[in-house]
Amino acid sequence: MPEIKAALCRAFGAPMTIEPVILRPPEGGEVEVALDAVAICHSDISFVEGAWGGSLPVIAGHEAAGRILTVGPEVKGHLPGDRVVVTLIRACGTCQSCASGRPVACEMRGDEPPSPITLPDGTPVRQGMSTAAFAERVVVDQSQIGPVPDTVAMEAAALLACGVITGVGAVVNTARVRPGQDVVVVGAGGVGLNAIQGARIAGARRIVAVDLNEGRLAHARTFGATDGLLVGHADPGAALEALIGRRADAVIVTVGAIPAYNAAPDFLAPGGQVILVGMPHGGAEAKYVPVNLADAGQGMRGSRMGDAVIARDIPWLVDLYMQDRLMLDELISRRWAFEDINAAMADTKAGGARRNVIVFDT
Repeated sequence: MPEIKAALCRAFGAPMTIEPVILRPPEGGEVEVALDAVAICHSDISFVEGAWGGSLPVIAGHEAAGRILTVGPEVKGHLPGDRVVVTLIRACGTCQSCASGRPVACEMRGDEPPSPITLPDGTPVRQGMSTAAFAERVVVDQSQIGPVPDTVAMEAAALLACGVITGVGAVVNTARVRPGQDVVVVGAGGVGLNAIQGARIAGARRIVAVDLNEGRLAHARTFGATDGLLVGHADPGAALEALIGRRADAVIVTVGAIPAYNAAPDFLAPGGQVILVGMPHGGAEAKYVPVNLADAGQGMRGSRMGDAVIARDIPWLVDLYMQDRLMLDELISRRWAFEDINAAMADTKAGGARRNVIVFDT
């Protein structure tokens, strides 16, 4: 079995260490992928800080792209050498959720199979987010990959695995925004910029970015925001009305900050909905007045990975990119060497980066 390098989290909140681990060959419907690039998502930071607990040691990382090396005996439609996006969406394909077109809600996803990773001494290593992409190679289920043409650079392709499908999908798949509707996107970071792109693609009338940072609001306009609103208004809804003439049909909360969730319903027009995308730490609670939502016919709905269907959405997004209708390259703030992953994580946590991408020396 091959020995590869991986960024290992041995203690929550501590720097990761790059160490050798053993990766077993793919079995059944699994594929082995040599990674070319992996992007850093804020969820990875929360994960290694222990926001959701779990066993150690663990390898995080879930937003990646690379080339298939080997396939298991039950794999269909994928061959060694294929260029693929690697996601965390592992789906059985047969449960009620999968059969109804919602693989992100697969009823088997809570049943984690044994990890394909061990330390050289045989100690099991947890496969974080069903992927463990902070490593030179991964072994994942075939449901977790989508094809990427040669015309898309791997650094750009990696972004499709999470940030892009999560942001665009929250608007298009979850909120089902229609042409002419108004959208508020809370948070103008990596996922927020993609939600803004999703609203633009969907034909929204006004797309309002809400953020703490003026610079981020200015940058959001290059991705399609028509307006910007700084956080801090005593009456956020009134501020939105003054800006665009009404409140919003959809409010996409892309940050995990509880104050953002508390304020989100204030932006809603009657019949509107809040889409919960950002991931607060486990146990964190938000507050809202349910009678207001009920009286105005409003709703709140979670959106996991943009309710994406990999086989449908990855080719669609790639095609939009090839038509210059979806911005990917502009999302990359900086490319980092694998050895500098802790610095890249710290830079992402500082809040200035759209997406930092680790590029493997292959």
